[in-house]
Amino acid sequence: MKLFTIGFTKKSAEEFFTRLKKAGVRRVIDIRLNNTSQIAGFAKAGDLQYFLRAIAGLDYIHIPDFAPTQEILDDFKKKKGSWTKYEKKFCELMIKRRIINTATELLRDGDCLLCSEHTPEHCHRRLVAEHVQKHLADVEVVHL
Repeated sequence: MKLFTIGFTKKSAEEFFTRLKKAGVRRVIDIRLNNTSQIAGFAKAGDLQYFLRAIAGLDYIHIPDFAPTQEILDDFKKKKGSWTKYEKKFCELMIKRRIINTATELLRDGDCLLCSEHTPEHCHRRLVAEHVQKHLADVEVVHL
């Protein structure tokens, strides 16, 4: 199974949708905790679902269980916490939530995990993808 990841910040709508189409993405899995913010621009949940279908013919679902809690997010972003601490807390949360069960039921070849961060290095989408890759057989992760 090929599992893609992408963040929408620092990308124009043209670049974002073109990357998804060229990569062969089939469905976007929104794993943001807050997906309705005005600062999300074209990636605001309701608009994004429409744009994905209209521009790229892609499906969209939101899986908030793949997102960090507000507390974990605030500790890292607002309180300027360390990435190491964030990563540890989020990995523990994924185990507690048993996201592998959800991944086994819902994820399919060509899915793309979406969040806001421009690159995957300090982003929970990478952690989710690696967790899935570690626990499920034959998962290739591609960061767009």
